[in-house]
Amino acid sequence: MTAPLIAVPTYHLGPGRVGNWEGAYALPESYVAALRAAGARVALLPPGQSGHPDEVLAPFDGLLLAGGGDIEPARYGAADHPAQYGVDPERDQLELELAGAAVRLGLPVLGICRGVQLLNVAFGGTLVQHLPDEDQAEHVEHRNEAKQAMHGLRVEPESRLAEALGQVEAEGLSHHHQGLDRIGEGFRPVAWAPDGLVEGIEREQGWTVGVLWHPESTAAADPVQHRLLGAFVDVASRRGQAFWRRTAEPVGFGGPGSAAG
Repeated sequence: MTAPLIAVPTYHLGPGRVGNWEGAYALPESYVAALRAAGARVALLPPGQSGHPDEVLAPFDGLLLAGGGDIEPARYGAADHPAQYGVDPERDQLELELAGAAVRLGLPVLGICRGVQLLNVAFGGTLVQHLPDEDQAEHVEHRNEAKQAMHGLRVEPESRLAEALGQVEAEGLSHHHQGLDRIGEGFRPVAWAPDGLVEGIEREQGWTVGVLWHPESTAAADPVQHRLLGAFVDVASRRGQAFWRRTAEPVGFGGPGSAAG
């Protein structure tokens, strides 16, 4: 059985970010390691990819949208914010096109951190541009430059996300300064932080799930987060197998599966 092939768009690194290179495309190793540990093969897609998004996605069994810098605020009708960073319009364009195509094609999608924000924006949602910095009891620490910010998660029992995690309560590693505001069309909230911030969304149709925390960062040590990656890879595998069974069927004059003559 061939392992499913997962497409993951990459970061663009400018000149000088890697030695004397004129530029680079990159992705944190934790994404690749977690997907491989879950049984997937991984292909990295650089921004600026040419071709119709349906054609770009044709070789793949699933799409993972990774974390990274902020989405261009104009994409969801907002002005620039003093706290925004890492905006890459070319990456935004690629991922927005791929997200829309993947949902339309029924390709399994997992969005992580920036990835869930991208999914939300792709379907008309908006973002909270900067979460509170002050240390208040009602606010959960969602980012910390000095150490890992871990917090609890509450997941809707009757959801794909709960099924994937195998439970309705978990701990997630968090590192983001933005959140989801208006939820995009076709999505529903299915996970929350203790302060009420929406931490997970999913679509009713197909397998399109987004989480604001970083399961790939703790999957090696946390079976719950590994199960989430595993569930995504499993559904991608089943979709890929079904596709190849259909394309392998003999086609005669009487239609698929019939004998010619």
